[in-house]
Amino acid sequence: MPASFLHGVETIEVQKGSRTIKTVKTAVIGLVGTAPIDDVSDEYKTINTPTLVLNEIEAVKYFGKHKPGFTIPQALKAIFDQGAGIVIVINVYDPEKHETPEDVTMGEINGSVDALTGKRLGMKVFEDCYSLFGYYPKTIIAPVYCEDSAVVSNINTICNKIRAIGIVDAPVGATVQEAITGRGTEGTINFNVSSDRIVLCYPHLKVYDSDNDKIVLEPYSQRLAGVIAAKDIEKGYHWSPSNTSIQNILGLERQLTSMINDPSSEVNALNEAGILTVFNSYGTGFLTWGNRSSAYPTSTDPTNFINVRRTADILHESVEYSMLQFMDYPIDNGLIDSICETVNQFIRTLIGRGALIDGKCTFNQDKNPATEIANGHLTFDIEFMPPVPAERITFESFIDIELLKSLGGS
Repeated sequence: MPASFLHGVETIEVQKGSRTIKTVKTAVIGLVGTAPIDDVSDEYKTINTPTLVLNEIEAVKYFGKHKPGFTIPQALKAIFDQGAGIVIVINVYDPEKHETPEDVTMGEINGSVDALTGKRLGMKVFEDCYSLFGYYPKTIIAPVYCEDSAVVSNINTICNKIRAIGIVDAPVGATVQEAITGRGTEGTINFNVSSDRIVLCYPHLKVYDSDNDKIVLEPYSQRLAGVIAAKDIEKGYHWSPSNTSIQNILGLERQLTSMINDPSSEVNALNEAGILTVFNSYGTGFLTWGNRSSAYPTSTDPTNFINVRRTADILHESVEYSMLQFMDYPIDNGLIDSICETVNQFIRTLIGRGALIDGKCTFNQDKNPATEIANGHLTFDIEFMPPVPAERITFESFIDIELLKSLGGS
């Protein structure tokens, strides 16, 4: 407030107008599993503590080298093989409690809250990540353990809470038919789920294990997570993960028929069932193949496209976090205009980046009666549309004999 009396000049700074919205991080993977921390220096051992890993050197320092039965070291190598990404790792293996990694239960992977300390354990630790790092993981994986339906359900719950997607593998040895029928009520595997936050992938991949000089099978989910993170950095989160090279693999657990123009091919049948797979044909290498989450085919909403779901998440979360700078300001036309313009400026930025086709934020008076405003509540509308992937391209071809008339002309 200005002084009651002043014989002179003063300046009062007034903050008004639009503010910058910072886009939340997307190339962040959440990994929960087991690591041979017996081989790790005491100062680096972590149990049920989120640990930020930025490269392969840190992966070995905190979680050791791969050993049979443990999941984290192999998953980290698979992720970093794809070239980019930040990984938040939660190790639940405790040498004082577990003799072998096989002693770790699905309940310990899913996690809980310690009744005495209030500390979150297992997968629930991901809920602490924003407070610790300033961002949440945007892709959640639990290789091997996700073959259990209870773990899939919990991944879905966590992903809904922190606006992430979870990637789930079929069990080792599952056939194409078992993967597809697993989507139904009579299925015998962990694929009977319908959520735009769960991505189902099949099959396992053949990879060279340099430590043991042999070819082994590893879960597809960990390399797919790495592909998504790398593509976020190279192209943007609004790109589909499909039709992208998978690095450092030698083959598939089961060879799949892959023809881009054959609706009866096995890769097309898997995609049709809402399962992301691998396209491998003459001269193509190994490509991620599929655009849709497990919500498909039950849901035909655009959010069943993985990139649309993720783009919507990034838009919503970025806008929400930015509103802290407007909270508790006096409600007047200046505040309403500032919020609208702040969001619209962000939407224009996303359009310029290709992340949105179009969009706008508006203040609808009909949705803001005086009784709500008097209670300190404002409602804004955000309309937007991300680009959808070109999943199907059709050519209509005609043989036109009239074109023969052009013969003989000069």
